[in-house]
Amino acid sequence: MSRLTREAAGPYAPPAAARELTAVSADGARLHVEVHGAVDDPAAPAVVLAHGWTCSTAFWAAQIRDLAAGHRVVVYDQRGHGRSPASPACSTDALADDLEAVLAATLAPGEKAVLVGHSMGGMTLMAASGRAGFREHAAAVLLCSTGSSRLVDESLVLPMRAGRARTWLTKKVLGSRAPLGPVTPLARRILRYGTMGSGAAPAMVEACARIVHACPRQVRHSWSKVLDLLDLDHAVRELHVPTAVVVGTADRLTPAVHARSLVAALPNCVGSTELPGIGHMTPIEAPDLVTARIRDLVATYAVIKEGA
Repeated sequence: MSRLTREAAGPYAPPAAARELTAVSADGARLHVEVHGAVDDPAAPAVVLAHGWTCSTAFWAAQIRDLAAGHRVVVYDQRGHGRSPASPACSTDALADDLEAVLAATLAPGEKAVLVGHSMGGMTLMAASGRAGFREHAAAVLLCSTGSSRLVDESLVLPMRAGRARTWLTKKVLGSRAPLGPVTPLARRILRYGTMGSGAAPAMVEACARIVHACPRQVRHSWSKVLDLLDLDHAVRELHVPTAVVVGTADRLTPAVHARSLVAALPNCVGSTELPGIGHMTPIEAPDLVTARIRDLVATYAVIKEGA
């Protein structure tokens, strides 16, 4: 189960959901969904959070906790991650299908929400940009630490000069089938180097390591192949809702070149933030700043449900 242990307290302990449900995707895949916060308040704006590769709902613990007062916060486990069973269908179309299923299961017809995606979660939002369900429910979008194409080519995980050798080796590293094993001091150092900034606190590194190491290795490998072949440049141009972009300047997995390309291509970009010294795990490394961007989008673009 790709979740942090339920600690008594602390910023990285996953809060208990007010409601849990299962959304069923177009191909029958079952998705674990949680709703937090003001679930019974019709005036509470909705926020939907989509996590990235090898993560789970636990990744959003800080945002859930901060937004629960006054918001309905929806989180779900991508297929094969967390409490969502693995599926042989791994593709950007499947990601879009899954998002539409979650939106349909948690939002009223025509209800708008601010949609937030980190890494593969951001790619999920891009993949769904032309879908009817997305357009029905998206009030605004926040893309965190993500890209639309050339992920392996642009990766800085290996300290080598850009070129065919670096791309080939990066593909091998990111697509490895090797088990990650227990979270050891060495494992924490490796994960911190690859995914976080040098200033990440030990508790942040520990939280990320426990989430990532819980992802089944076959799931990790299967989705790595999708990311290797990713090409959603066309989908970015279909993302017409107000969209903001956040990236860390020390991001090695999706470096700032991707964010800048997104900003240039988005039809309705409403802001771009580069966080100095922050790595790929922006919602955990800079929780207050990411939450503030979400609040800004809610305040500006959220639509209250009719009858509230």
